[in-house]
Amino acid sequence: MSTVLHIDSSVRAAKNPNPDHDSISRNIALRFMDTWKRNRPEDEYIYRDVGVNPPDFITQDWIGAVFTPEEQRTPAQKERLALSDKLIAEVAAADIILISSPMYNYGMPAQLKAWFDQIVRINKTFDFDLARGDFPLQPLLSGKTLIIVTSSGEFGFEKGGIREDSGHLAPHLRTLSTYLGVDTIYEIASEYQEFGDERHRLSVANARDRAESIASELSISTLAPSFKNEVANV
Repeated sequence: MSTVLHIDSSVRAAKNPNPDHDSISRNIALRFMDTWKRNRPEDEYIYRDVGVNPPDFITQDWIGAVFTPEEQRTPAQKERLALSDKLIAEVAAADIILISSPMYNYGMPAQLKAWFDQIVRINKTFDFDLARGDFPLQPLLSGKTLIIVTSSGEFGFEKGGIREDSGHLAPHLRTLSTYLGVDTIYEIASEYQEFGDERHRLSVANARDRAESIASELSISTLAPSFKNEVANV
C-alpha cells in the first residue's frame, strides 16, 4: 500500500456556476487522482487544499521557536509549530506527492509558498553542517515521486521556450522538491488560458490525458508483482 499526498493551491474551485471560472490545475489533478484511486483504491490518501485553507505565514516568533532546542521550547512555541509538525508528518508519510498550482504573476501562489515555508525546516526536512563547505544543507527525506500540475495564461515557459526566463513556477517547485524528499518528478502543464483559442483547448486536453497516463503508469508500476500480473492479464 502507498500513501498519496495531494496539494491543491488554486484560489478557484474545481467547479463553479460559470465553467469558465473552473480551476484548470485542480481538474487536471483530479483526473490523476481519479485514475489512481480506480487502480489502487486501498491506498491512503491525504488531501490539503492550501488555496482555500492556506497555512499561516511564518513569523519572527515561528523562526524563534524553530531554532529553540526542542526540549527547551515553551508550550506557546510548541503550539506555534504544531501545524508545521503536522504538515511535515504528511510529507514524510507520502510516497507520491501531487501538487497542482496555477501560475500567478509568473510564480507560485502565496498560499503554496506558505505551505513550503512551514515544511522546509531545519532538523526536520534538512540539516545544516558547515563541514560540507559551500553546500551545508542536506535533505533528510528521500524516495518520493512528485507530480507537478501547472496551468498558465501564456505559453512558452519550457526550456527553450519564448518565455523560458519568465516562468518561475515549475523551476521553483523543482528546487524545493529536494526538501520534500523527491527523487523523481513528472510535470504536466496546461497553457494558453488567456488566449482561449484552440491551442488552449488542445493544451488542456493533452494535460488531462498526460495526467491519466502518468497515474496509470505509476499506479501499476508500484503494485505488488502478483497483483501487477493479474492486472496485465485482464
